[in-house]
Amino acid sequence: MRTSAQLGVEEGSAGALVSYVFESDVTKEILRCRLSGRVTDEVFKDFIRAGSQYALRMHPSAGIVDLSEVTSFDVSARTIEDLAKQPSAVPGRELRRIVIAPSAETFGMMRMCEIEADEQRPDIHVGHSEREAWAILAVQNPQFEPLASE
Repeated sequence: MRTSAQLGVEEGSAGALVSYVFESDVTKEILRCRLSGRVTDEVFKDFIRAGSQYALRMHPSAGIVDLSEVTSFDVSARTIEDLAKQPSAVPGRELRRIVIAPSAETFGMMRMCEIEADEQRPDIHVGHSEREAWAILAVQNPQFEPLASE
């Protein structure tokens, strides 16, 4: 049985759980977070805080946010703008950032984030699939392992 560091869990209005999990491929120095279920402003802010802590500890060369399993993206444009304008958690370091956003809704919001964050994080790329992410990073068959929660 495979386990992951399940750091964020919230019960949604219909009783469904939303969570995010962090994993890494240490060989390729990639940190990945997969979000699932209903994502709200608070869940997204919490995920950003947790991801920043992992990035500071791990010093990855790339970070991936995978929104493929998100069923409802209830994050306001204001939250996206505010988060995008915050200083990078990993200042002075090149960190390639990839967002996998297969739905039109999440893709549009993440493209807005990409545009708003250009000065703080110039290397954000938004795509529709893992295949696109691996192509951008020029990696094949990454092997992710769960990160221990703290």
